[in-house]
This record gives sequence, C-alpha cells and structure tokens, in this order.
Amino acid sequence: MHPRANRPAHRLLRSLLASCWLFSPALVADAPTTQHSALATALSDTRLASWLNLLDNSAGDDERAQLERVNHFINRSVSFVSDPQAWGADDYWATPAQTLRLGKGDCEDFAIAKYFSLVRMGVPSDKLRLTFVKALKQNQAHMVLAYYPSGSQQPLILDNLDPRIRPASERGDLLPVYSFNNHGVFLAKSPQRVSQPPEFLARWNELSERALADGSAAPSPQS
Repeated sequence: MHPRANRPAHRLLRSLLASCWLFSPALVADAPTTQHSALATALSDTRLASWLNLLDNSAGDDERAQLERVNHFINRSVSFVSDPQAWGADDYWATPAQTLRLGKGDCEDFAIAKYFSLVRMGVPSDKLRLTFVKALKQNQAHMVLAYYPSGSQQPLILDNLDPRIRPASERGDLLPVYSFNNHGVFLAKSPQRVSQPPEFLARWNELSERALADGSAAPSPQS
C-alpha cells in the first residue's frame, strides 16, 4: 500500500510539535540528538513518498523519459557511502526502500534502486541489466545499470559517477565485466546467458524477496 501523500507533512508537523518540549531543562541535554532523529525521520519519509509519487506519475510514460526521471531522482536523493559506513557490512545489497530511507548507499545500491524503480514503472526487466564494470579513472570495481532499447542497439548507461545517460560507446572510462538481471548472468564478451553460480543466485533471490516484502518490488502478475 502506498503511504498517503500528506504523510511526510504530518510526520514533520508532529516532529516540530515535539521539539517544543526540548526547552524543558530536564530534556535540554538530549535536544541535539532528539532534533537530529526527528529531522532524519522526516527526511526519510519525504524521500520515500517522493519515490512512490515518481513511480505513480511516470508509469505509462515513454521509456526514455522514465530513465531520465529515475536516474535523476536516485542520484539526487542518495549520497554515496561505503557498505561498512551504511550497513556495517563489507558487502550488502540494499533494497530501494532501505536505500531511500537511509538516503545513502554505494554504487550497487544506486543501480539496484534504479533497476527496481524502472521495473515498477513497467520497463521490461529483460531490457535492464545490473552491470559490474571496472571504473578506470578510479581504478576500482563499480556497478551501473544498463538499458538495452533493443537487441541491436547498444545500451544506455545509468550511473552515479556521471549523471548523464550516455551510450556505452561514450563511456570509455568503464570496462564491462559481467551483467545480470532476473533472467540470468551475461559475460561482457558474450551476449549469451551463462549459468548462475548457486551463491550468486541465492543472493539475488534473497534481495528480490526483501524487495517484495518491503514494497520496493511489485508482486509478479498471476499467470
């Protein structure tokens, strides 16, 4: 169920009313922490509500417009931090709802949020691939989202390092390694799907289940 559009405003109002108690001498020592917590909660709710509005308002638009809106929204709403900083884990795949609640994530979280957002808008998942690359300028592993308009066209790259959506041929700073979606894993030098290692499949399934449970992903239509 989508939260009501005025929920963030109500939460912010409650937070502001609660802050009046911060002038009590007994509570003044806790004021900075309480104020920070209330503000963080209000911002978290606002990001989630804005994301749900984006999904609703952009459904049915042409796919290029959807790409632009999702790429801009996620890049603007999320600040880059490492997994240990965000989640206290060396490598963690967050759902879009988790990423937007926190307002922080690494490159994988940016790409995953864009993937699930576009699928929720109606973009076929076989046009989207989460793609592991080597970012040559940074000399480090990186993840982007690739959108394939058709089988014969080169993909467009949605990235948190470069806010522009550009064809893969214009991203000489990225060296593709492999990509995947819910249809399989694809090696960079082969368009054919390859078998998924059991550990990888289990991790993707676990993320998909969490995304379904927290509302980041919509249930699949019944056949």
